[in-house]
Amino acid sequence: MAKARLQTSRRSARRMVFERRNYVLLFIGLALVIAGYAVMRIENEVDGFLSLYVAPLLLLAGYLEIIYAILWRPSASAEATAEG
Repeated sequence: MAKARLQTSRRSARRMVFERRNYVLLFIGLALVIAGYAVMRIENEVDGFLSLYVAPLLLLAGYLEIIYAILWRPSASAEATAEG
């Protein structure tokens, strides 16, 4: 009985909250946000095309990607095959 508890606690201790895919999606979103602010700063005009239309779209896409990266979880069948 004690061994069973020890093994389950070790398994739960090894499992991370995010998987590799979550981190990849998170870094893609972060890169989009940085690119959005960089595009906004590069043009340096209030009424310019890039700072008015392109940069906000990049920022929106980046923040949505970050939210998606946080909320994404693998399906139950993928978890079962990964655990073995």
